[in-house]
Amino acid sequence: QVQVVESGGGLVQPGGSLRLSCTVSGSIFSILVKGWYRQAPGQQREVVAVIGGDGIIKYVDSVKGRFTITRDNAKNTLYLQMDSLIPEDTADYYCRVGTAWGQGTQVTVSS
Repeated sequence: QVQVVESGGGLVQPGGSLRLSCTVSGSIFSILVKGWYRQAPGQQREVVAVIGGDGIIKYVDSVKGRFTITRDNAKNTLYLQMDSLIPEDTADYYCRVGTAWGQGTQVTVSS
């Protein structure tokens, strides 16, 4: 059974940075599609960044140049480095590995 656990969320001022981490157990991490998603209150969940099965990385337009998705196969860990944060980034962020989802970590960008 795949287990996904996120961490790293919190409160940050506009222009600040956060790094989210997602640790996975019980999976063949390196061959699974991996990504970060977010959902603001009352809004649909959207894709933020994904590493496809072919290793190609795709970002939603609104975070290009500000967010970076990486992974460490040896540690079974997925990361999302978020820089130059803006209030519109405020949301619950979820990690997805294959078909498994984490419980989410909250990111709030506010002064």
